[in-house]
Amino acid sequence: MTIKLPVPLVALVLTGIVNPAWSQSPAAAEEQLFDPVRIVSVLQEPRHRTVHAEGNLYLLDIQINPGDTTLPHTHDSAILYTFISNGEGPLDGRVSSSTGYVHEPFTHRVTNPGPHLFRIIALANYGPAVTAATTSTVKVEPQLENEWFRSYRLELEPGQSSASFMHTYPVAIVQVSDGVLHVSRADGITTELKTMGDWAWRDAGTSYQIHNRSDKTVLVVINEAKR
Repeated sequence: MTIKLPVPLVALVLTGIVNPAWSQSPAAAEEQLFDPVRIVSVLQEPRHRTVHAEGNLYLLDIQINPGDTTLPHTHDSAILYTFISNGEGPLDGRVSSSTGYVHEPFTHRVTNPGPHLFRIIALANYGPAVTAATTSTVKVEPQLENEWFRSYRLELEPGQSSASFMHTYPVAIVQVSDGVLHVSRADGITTELKTMGDWAWRDAGTSYQIHNRSDKTVLVVINEAKR
């Protein structure tokens, strides 16, 4: 059987602009051309890149370019956010935590209207709540603490070094302002941080120091994941 199409539609089909199925059902043709937007785990969302994983802990470097939107993604763990920047500019390492996702998973999309990069260093903790009291060698009042995380904020003057720290739990050390930091271990191995969003991981029971190797004051956030 030959299907006769109107001349304008024939021209569009020949140029590849219209699928011939549209002459029967535009809605059905659209379903053939485009997959529905899928819902994924936060660990599978491509802009939420896992940069370190250790047991039930995941460190995510979240980067959303100006004008971009994430896939719908589901949060189902306690998570600690260190905000590096949003579309309007730097956020100086502001910290917040969401723990309600443990009991009530949440699915959403995030859009960055720009003009700057949206970036967060996030620490997801899929372990159970830790209710026992623990101590740390960081002689600074935590800026945030709950049953999954403890977070500190340090300011190091040019050339200044921190005290030697050692934690009961693993930590992510995140640089949140411009400058150069050296995060050195007791065995002499050093990680260099050179810009906002750079990070270093230190295991529980491992001592380290943070050294400011620049000529400006540098801010650093230390995020401890309880487990």
